[in-house]
Amino acid sequence: MREGATVAGHRLTGRTRRSEVGTWADAVSPDGRPSGALLFDPPAVATAGARERLVATVGADVRLQSGGPIGLLPVIDLVAARDEVWLITTRATPAVADLMAAGRLDPGGAATVLLETAQALLTVHAAGAAHGALHAGTIVIGEDGSVLLAERGLLRALRGEHASAEQDVAAWAALAGALAANCGQGHAAAALRRASAAAAHGLAAARDTLLAERDAFPGVGREGLARAAHGLSAPTSPDLPIGPAAGVAAGSSGGEAVTLLDLPGAADGPGDVMMRFGPGVPTETTAAQIWRAGQTSAAITATQTRGPAPRRRRRRSTAWAGTLLLAILIAAVILWLRQTPGAPLAVSDVDVKAPKKTVRCDGQADFVGVVTTNGEAGSIRYLWIRSDGRKPLEGEQRTSSGDTSVDLPLHWKVTGSGSFKGTATLRVLSPTTSGKPIQDKASFTYKC
Repeated sequence: MREGATVAGHRLTGRTRRSEVGTWADAVSPDGRPSGALLFDPPAVATAGARERLVATVGADVRLQSGGPIGLLPVIDLVAARDEVWLITTRATPAVADLMAAGRLDPGGAATVLLETAQALLTVHAAGAAHGALHAGTIVIGEDGSVLLAERGLLRALRGEHASAEQDVAAWAALAGALAANCGQGHAAAALRRASAAAAHGLAAARDTLLAERDAFPGVGREGLARAAHGLSAPTSPDLPIGPAAGVAAGSSGGEAVTLLDLPGAADGPGDVMMRFGPGVPTETTAAQIWRAGQTSAAITATQTRGPAPRRRRRRSTAWAGTLLLAILIAAVILWLRQTPGAPLAVSDVDVKAPKKTVRCDGQADFVGVVTTNGEAGSIRYLWIRSDGRKPLEGEQRTSSGDTSVDLPLHWKVTGSGSFKGTATLRVLSPTTSGKPIQDKASFTYKC
């Protein structure tokens, strides 16, 4: 990426790293603070559906963080500049993967990463959300040594998939195993492996396992991580070009970028993002409606290639662009007011599928509950009930408009010798077409 280019007022430094969804760049905010800019891969945001899901996911992060820090990388804005889409955050480097590659993550740092990641995931899951792509590359270290989850839900949203808490737990266990291998042999590595195994009983159990063996991790805490991360940044990748639109339009006098979040005024600092929710407010932001209608490029002025324009002409162009944008916003609101509200989400059927083959010693039974809906957007509240008497697993799954089938997985781990028949019941609490909970169940056989 071209050093010195700006995105929504954030100046890129030229230091970048690749991601599953695009390219991260270190940047400097207008007030001089470190920030991060994620340029999404163009094919990933090529469809209107992908862009709408992206707006919804980033908007959900803003809501999750509105009550205070919860372990997510703070979002500053989501902007479109011509055909480019950028997520602006606080600083997004270094990642845990960078520390591991540089040999700067000691056992204390590894334990801190796992403890804070587990706590952040527990908070996210309690809010009915999930990460969906957790690994060492999507966990970053703040300047104070805090551990922050980056790219929450982005990969799944762009692919039209649903992230689940079960996927996060499995990913956390895999991360613990990788960090244990990174620590070599000894007491600390063994403790990390035990925490990885304990994740089969949930993240709270895994976290408590680590806390119980705190003595195995000298230097645990944020101070050690802050020292390890200090001075370590992403490598420079000059071969990754930045497009002309974002290089000039997003924050310089040559043009303007359109925010895809509902930002009524300038933010006072990173994370100071305001959104509108509640009765009478459309579920999409106005910017998202304009984007879906294919009018984003009309709201962005052409890039100036012959140097800066005279001050009077620049003001006239800016005023004209502002008037045009205001007219488009008013038209979008009028169109929305004339539309008949869509039907609410409703579940009409539940079908639970269990493993056909017998589960063998210390194996896992993977259930899938297929929920049929009317294709509207909303949230499904459900319970997974196991016949072994364990506490029912309560969850909430958001759906996007057009999704008529939603998969809700359940992973049942069985250990020990003997024979066992297990039955899992998926009960959808709401919303249903009848107004009453509906359910289905299936069974598997275990032999060891």
